[in-house]
Amino acid sequence: MNEDEIIRVAELMKIDLEDHGEHVGRVKKMLEYFDILDQIDLSSEEITSQEKSLTELRKDEFIPHDKKLIESLKNFREHYVRAPKMN
Repeated sequence: MNEDEIIRVAELMKIDLEDHGEHVGRVKKMLEYFDILDQIDLSSEEITSQEKSLTELRKDEFIPHDKKLIESLKNFREHYVRAPKMN
């Protein structure tokens, strides 16, 4: 992924990046880690899972609220929730 693609993705996600260069390096480093993980051969590993019966799961029920919960978030602006800055 090159710098222009990273900037475009940030724009699509409505992320305002003042210093693109700082974040481009971080994103490239994260993508390199994903490439390393993709190369791991797990074919010899045994995958374990826990099975639960339907009776062990919580009851799924709708609980109505009087107001829109998203509007009570302190970082809610217009139609978006503002995420914390990346460090």
